[in-house]
Amino acid sequence: MLILAGLGNPGPQYAHNRHNIGFLAINAIARKWSFGPERSRFSALTAEGSIDTPQGPVKALLLKPQTFYNESGRAVAEAMKFFKLTPADVVLFHDEIDMAPGRFRMKTGGGAAGNNGIRSLTAHIGPDFRRARMGVGHPGHKDRVQGHVLSDFHKVEQGWVNALCNACADALPLLAVGEDEKYQAEVMRLAPADKADPRKGARGDD
Repeated sequence: MLILAGLGNPGPQYAHNRHNIGFLAINAIARKWSFGPERSRFSALTAEGSIDTPQGPVKALLLKPQTFYNESGRAVAEAMKFFKLTPADVVLFHDEIDMAPGRFRMKTGGGAAGNNGIRSLTAHIGPDFRRARMGVGHPGHKDRVQGHVLSDFHKVEQGWVNALCNACADALPLLAVGEDEKYQAEVMRLAPADKADPRKGARGDD
């Protein structure tokens, strides 16, 4: 079984923030794979279902912590303990300011790089979970980062945001069987994005 978790803040006022692209990816996965209805559990909104793979169905729990971004680790830890899983069974979808908008990278382990949601997960379950890093660009100066991630995507960005989230859902069988590098490649094939400087700002549709 896998836990597919997204980073984000609860509530409609945050729903379209850059910080919530992890939630948007989880929503796309739920639609694509017809997961069950959402229910409140583990201090989170969760849904259960399975992902069809060539090796057979893989059970998964979708999880959107309702603890606010910086305390997300608590919800993930509760679910992991209940299902007796390891950090390798956890995939976290999250925004990444040090990658150009629309870029995507998989990574296992490592530091938090200033991301308080990652820091929270590391504090609760250790660093060795799998990270699905979704580029949202950098505002250009560290003093502007908080405003950047807590602001909504511009209308011109909606094309690549939707394409990236849908690609994360469409390529999911590769992730489900542990083929993280192939998953990364397939997501980028389905939703290609330029290797731009993340500090150049939002990328429009092209």
